[in-house]
Amino acid sequence: MLMKPFSLNLNFKTGDLLPHDRTNIRRLSDMKGMFYDSKSEQQILEKENPIIYSFSEKILPEENGHLQLATTRILPGKIGNEYYMTKGHYHKRPDTSEVYLGLEGEGWLLIQTEKGEFESIQIRPGTIAYIPPYWGHRMVNTGSVPFVFFAVYPGDAGHNYGDIERTGFVKILVEREGKPVLIDNPRWKKE
Repeated sequence: MLMKPFSLNLNFKTGDLLPHDRTNIRRLSDMKGMFYDSKSEQQILEKENPIIYSFSEKILPEENGHLQLATTRILPGKIGNEYYMTKGHYHKRPDTSEVYLGLEGEGWLLIQTEKGEFESIQIRPGTIAYIPPYWGHRMVNTGSVPFVFFAVYPGDAGHNYGDIERTGFVKILVEREGKPVLIDNPRWKKE
C-alpha cells in the first residue's frame, strides 16, 4: 500500500512533535549503571527517580526507504559531577547513519566506534551533526535548561542499546570548575 505524504509541527523550544504517536520517558532507574558515580546514583534513587530525558516519535514503517523522525529533550542535571545524557546506542543495522539538529539549549554529541575511536561535537540551536555508519552515539546536556534536538535516521536502522550498556562510552562528560570536561571513562571495556 502506498503511504500518503504528511506534515508535522515541531516546536523548537520544547521539542514537541505534533502529532506524534509515542513519547518515551527515561528515568534514572532506566539508566542504572550508565553513570560513572554509582554511589551518587544510588543515593538519588533512594529518595526519588528523576526523569533524565524523553523522546517523542512518529511511528513509521521500520523498513528500507522510510525515515524515522524523533525529538529528544534532555533535562538539565548531574549524577555526581556527570551531566545528564541519553543512554546512547549503535544501530542494529550498523551501516546506517543519523542526523541531529540542535533546537534548544546546549550540549555535546559523543560518538565512538566499537574499537574505541572517539569524537565529540558541541551542539547548540542550529547545529546539524552527521553521524556516519558504524558510530555509536550519545547526547549530553551541559546547560542549565532542557537540551532539545531533532533526529532523522533510516527506517530500518534499529537501536542497539545493549553494547553501550555492556561497555560504556570511551569518555564521559563531567563538570570541573563550572565547565564541561571530557575525561577517560575508567569503566570503558574494550571488547
